[in-house]
Amino acid sequence: MLGPFPANFCAMHHPDRHVPLRGASNFRDLGGYRTVDGRVLRWRRLFRSDHLGALVPEDVARLQALGLGRSFDLRGERERAAQPYALPGVRVQPLPIEPTVVQRLQELRARGESLTAAHTVRLMQETYRAFVTDNSPRFAELFAHLLERDLPSVVHCTAGKDRTGFAVALVLLALGVPRQTVMHDYLLTNHHYRMPEAYAGSAPNEVLRVLWQVQEDFLHAAFEAIERDFGGLESYLNRALALTPAARERLAQMYLQAPLEESKMIATQDQFTPG
Repeated sequence: MLGPFPANFCAMHHPDRHVPLRGASNFRDLGGYRTVDGRVLRWRRLFRSDHLGALVPEDVARLQALGLGRSFDLRGERERAAQPYALPGVRVQPLPIEPTVVQRLQELRARGESLTAAHTVRLMQETYRAFVTDNSPRFAELFAHLLERDLPSVVHCTAGKDRTGFAVALVLLALGVPRQTVMHDYLLTNHHYRMPEAYAGSAPNEVLRVLWQVQEDFLHAAFEAIERDFGGLESYLNRALALTPAARERLAQMYLQAPLEESKMIATQDQFTPG
């Protein structure tokens, strides 16, 4: 369930937000989201996606037409080795965060315990808390790269839902997007992502639904860890991610535009949209 519609619902469901690709189902543009001070994220600058290791030539051409120049790959080392990719003109920057949920479910099964949705939800929540406690240096690296250069960039992991979901939530929050809108963007994965067919039957359906979708409680678990360990988002951004007020203003200058420019950008969107 997506819950109450935010004020910028139309921008969220703008027809150009989801970029249809044959080899990736969850490639989305973050453009058009409005911040609390009325500015708007620029279109065709920041994207999020599932992995890019199964793209077909027409997908590659579409991403080239978008001007994509940089990819932040949050997958672990084995994931990257299993499904590598290289895109013409795109610099791939590994920021590895090793997956843990599937391995822990396998450990439960090895001990003879039944896999249930409740088990899986708890493990997912623990994973999101660990993003804060264990993986903040990776997200700090992501912001450092974003601040280096304004270049059309995509953030992705394997499914583009958990590691990517938290990373993108941080980017949107750092830019001043309201939390309700951030949550709606996070939940859009449930509309677009397609579970790999190879996983069908690998666990009870109720477990697979938890594993391959997202829930508000997952992201809330990370936010609760931020409150617990840092006393709030502002402190976390500053202390853990090195996003000082000056850095956040620079980030805003790079990736936001004045609201009056948004209508011009949407009106001319066709020239940026391939196909």
